Amino acid sequence: MKKFPYTPLQIAMHIYAWSGLIWLIFDLVTGNLSPNPIQDLEQRTGRHAITLLVLSLLCTPINTIFKWSEPLKRRRALGLYAFMYAVIHVVIFADLDYGLAWSNLITEVVEKPRLIAGLIAFVLLIPLAITSFDIWKKRLGKNWKRLHQVVYLIGPLTVLHYLWSKKGDILSFQGEVVKPLMYGLVIAVFLFFRIPPVRKALASFSSRMLALLPKKNQHPKVDTP
Repeated sequence: MKKFPYTPLQIAMHIYAWSGLIWLIFDLVTGNLSPNPIQDLEQRTGRHAITLLVLSLLCTPINTIFKWSEPLKRRRALGLYAFMYAVIHVVIFADLDYGLAWSNLITEVVEKPRLIAGLIAFVLLIPLAITSFDIWKKRLGKNWKRLHQVVYLIGPLTVLHYLWSKKGDILSFQGEVVKPLMYGLVIAVFLFFRIPPVRKALASFSSRMLALLPKKNQHPKVDTP
């Protein structure tokens, strides 16, 4: 009997990634968007992009802690999905919101820090998406890993962009700032786990804990980039 080519995690990842776009199109066709549909489209695509980025950052800690190799195989797809939604987010903003009026767009971006943070994050995502494939990993060698460490900067920038786009008081946690701050906390934890000494210590502790379990419950260990 031929083995099914997709794993449960792989199926769940693709379903979740496409669900944001499918649900958005459904609401658009059925007229279930908010009274400000363009803003609704921008916010929902942006939120899905940052969620997928967070999930891609989660893959390495999961492998480090549980010695589960499959999330590392899904990290590239999650990152590309995040980039796809970021592109849609930018296109909606530039085309539907501003009608590709570049002079107005440039003025708007220069005057608003949230747009500067978002633009920098998007520009930095472009080379990561282009070089995410194996052929570039071979061509760039050690520089590939250095390049993809830019994610340490992209994560905080996306949180700043999201946070500054919301109304509220950060110090008192009032208004719409709670969700962006939660994203920021999660990204900070994941990035902390990716620091080499921290990851090494965490992997050592995890190995000792897993050694106490029956071997059949352990997942195969793989090297992480």
